[in-house]
Amino acid sequence: MSATSAITRIIQTIEKAYMGNRNAVEFAVCTFLSEGHLLIEDTPGVGKTTLAKAMAAAFGGSFSRIQFTSDLLPADILGISIWKGEKDTFEFQKGPVFANVVLADEINRASPKTQSALLEAMSERQVSQEGQAYQLPAPFMVIATQNASDSFGTYPLPESQLDRFTMRIHLGYAPPDVEKQLVRAGGNLHPESVTAAVSTSELNALKDEIEQTHMDDSVLEYLMTIVAKTRSMSSPNSGSSPRGSIALYKCAKAFARIQGRDYVLSDDIQKLTVPVLAHRLSGRSDGIYSGEQMQSAKGLLKQILQSSKAPI
Repeated sequence: MSATSAITRIIQTIEKAYMGNRNAVEFAVCTFLSEGHLLIEDTPGVGKTTLAKAMAAAFGGSFSRIQFTSDLLPADILGISIWKGEKDTFEFQKGPVFANVVLADEINRASPKTQSALLEAMSERQVSQEGQAYQLPAPFMVIATQNASDSFGTYPLPESQLDRFTMRIHLGYAPPDVEKQLVRAGGNLHPESVTAAVSTSELNALKDEIEQTHMDDSVLEYLMTIVAKTRSMSSPNSGSSPRGSIALYKCAKAFARIQGRDYVLSDDIQKLTVPVLAHRLSGRSDGIYSGEQMQSAKGLLKQILQSSKAPI
């Protein structure tokens, strides 16, 4: 099995259920293959849930959806210890976070305390309760959706939460011809009927191939230059974190494989810079994709790309 053929099958399988933005599908697959998490911001009804379900099905994993609301508690996400009288002990009942793909729907409607319940899960792939660590299933990915800043009852995501998302993307409306097909079908697309495109062994082999993808020192230096400029050209302490550098590095390798190459080009870095880094520029982003500050972050990154000489 080649990486190219496996990834092609994965994308084609996802597109059986999600008919829309091909770039968004590639970015979502790239995030999964780089073992990251995805933040999607958009208006209702453009296919965010469908994409998340199709992703889980295509990779052969379990799916869980958590509807974030103002009264949601951390225990509603992580789980809770319940007294078992017959065993004379407490037993941990796992919450919905214990799935391969977890959809955190409208994540910014929950309080910061509840949002922070995902921090350990996203960074360490485990949940700690009463001094005991419980490993999450592998692979594990959080796909979160977020409402616009002018929506009633929303909370901005903390910087620590934003930094744990590998990519931040926008789906947009489907092209007119695709929307016409959706209308004819009455919107009856069923991601649950999607079957796995790869086996567990194939997925592990694919991740090994991605790890072995070559990145020349000149391309890595180009990546580091871009990240360094986010720190020098923005306000103090608002540039990209080291986690952003690592995310861009991993995503570039996965994206190169998606394009059918076993090596990374500077073009890959350029295409990924905004979705990977924009939400990490804390001085220029308040956690809302459509806000003026987020647009400023995008503008800054485009300026950085224009001023950074790409390797030949």
